[in-house]
Amino acid sequence: MNESSTENDILEISKSQRKREAHELLDLAKKLIAMPETRLKRLPLDQDLRAEVDFARSIRAHGARKRQLMTVGKMLRKRDTEPLMDAVNNIDQKNRQVNLRFHQVEAWRDRLIEGSDQELTKLLEQNPSTHAQTLRQLIRNAKKELKLGKPPTASRKLFKLLRELDEQHRLPPQP
Repeated sequence: MNESSTENDILEISKSQRKREAHELLDLAKKLIAMPETRLKRLPLDQDLRAEVDFARSIRAHGARKRQLMTVGKMLRKRDTEPLMDAVNNIDQKNRQVNLRFHQVEAWRDRLIEGSDQELTKLLEQNPSTHAQTLRQLIRNAKKELKLGKPPTASRKLFKLLRELDEQHRLPPQP
């Protein structure tokens, strides 16, 4: 008699835990429906689930879209979603890394425009092959554009140059 009660305790999951898992899967369904087509193609979705996600993406009425979201969430509860969650989290992680690098390049550009020659010297020490005169000219023109309130053409060119340096993994980390 003792053995059967321990088996039931092990198999039984609390209602709160089931709700948390259902909400996690509903969040996953929202991400799938909102995801761009190119990323969605790379995910391990079976045909039925893919068809329901595509159908949900095509619905414009709020109520109907919400019902379809619940349907996708219900389908996810009946499947092993571990590989799918891993793939979505991997995509999210890559997006965060790209955003972080973008912000780092922006910070470098802003420091070069607002800062002194020390920032430029630090950048040139890390990248001796970088053409210093071009960098100085872009910084000078960006400062001038900022002062006169003109469109930031030189600032964009400076950003592009810094992004190329970052893609070559030669942009020093921020202090």
